[in-house]
Amino acid sequence: MSRLSIEASTALCLLQDAGRFGVRHLGVTQGGALDWVSMRWANWLLGNAADAAVVEVTLGGFSLVAEQDCHLALAGADLDARIDGQPLKPWSSFTLARGQRLRLNQPLQGARAYLAAPGGFDAVQVLGSSASVVREALGGLDGLGSPLAKGQQLSYSSQPCGGREVPLALRPQFSNNSLDLLLGAQIGDFSGMSLFDVFNRDWTLDNRADRMGMRLLGPALQYQGAPMISEGIALGAVQVPPDGQPIVLLNDRQTIGGYPRLGALTPLALARLAQMLPGNVVRFRPVVQETAWQEQRTFIEKFGS
Repeated sequence: MSRLSIEASTALCLLQDAGRFGVRHLGVTQGGALDWVSMRWANWLLGNAADAAVVEVTLGGFSLVAEQDCHLALAGADLDARIDGQPLKPWSSFTLARGQRLRLNQPLQGARAYLAAPGGFDAVQVLGSSASVVREALGGLDGLGSPLAKGQQLSYSSQPCGGREVPLALRPQFSNNSLDLLLGAQIGDFSGMSLFDVFNRDWTLDNRADRMGMRLLGPALQYQGAPMISEGIALGAVQVPPDGQPIVLLNDRQTIGGYPRLGALTPLALARLAQMLPGNVVRFRPVVQETAWQEQRTFIEKFGS
C-alpha cells in the first residue's frame, strides 16, 4: 500500500468518483466529480476504471508529501502544480518519489484539477460510492462527506501501469464558452423576448456558485406559465427562479424542485462549465437529443485506445 500525507487543503478539496446512483427516490443527491471529463482522463492516464476515486482540487491550496514512491496522474485545470518547486503540467502521469512534495497553488487556466492514483484512492463506500457530498454528510475518507484536511492520509493499493499522456488534440478546450442546452418541457412557457435573450445574449457566471449550482447573470427571463408542482431535477437542469436569472444545477443539487426550467445542459457542456470562474461569459446553444447523444458517443470512443 502506498500513502501520501496531506500537508495543506481547503474546504474545496474533496474525494470524488462518478457519483451515487439509484438513490434519488430516497432524497439522496448524486455527487461526484463536477468535471467528469477531466476525471475520466486522469483515470485513463493510469489505466483505471473510469469511475475510480480521485481528488478534486478546486482553485488550488492543496499539498501532499509521498511516504513511498508513488505513481500518480493529474488532469484538468492548470493550478500551477509543482513538485518540490518544479512546474508540473496536467494531462500526464508522473512519479512522486518518497519525501517529495506535490503542491497545487492557484488557477492559471480552469478551476478544477483531478489527481488520480493506480486503481483509485482507497475510501469507504457509502450507498455504492465514495463521492463526497458535504451537505448530506456522505462519502469521502471518513464516510461523512468531509473535505480533505491537513494531517489525513491518502492511500492506494494497486500497482501502476505504464505512463501515459493525453494527446494535445484530445485535451478539452477550457476557453470554449458555448454551452449546449437540451430544451425542456417548460421552454414554451417563457416570453418570446426571453427565448431570444437565452440564445442571443451573453451570460456571466456569478460568484454565487458551488457544487449545488451556478447562477448566471443577464437579462431577466419571464415565465408566463402556470405555477408548477415540484418534480425531479436532472443533472444540468437550468432553472429560472422568480428573479429571472438562470441557475444551472450541478451534482450536489436537490432532488426535486418547482421552478420552471429552460432545459438541461449536455454532460460535455457541464464539464466545460465546471472549469469556469466567476466573471466568465457563456452563451447557450440549443441542441436536440440526437446531436447531444452523438457527441457524447464520439467522446467516449476516444477512450478505446
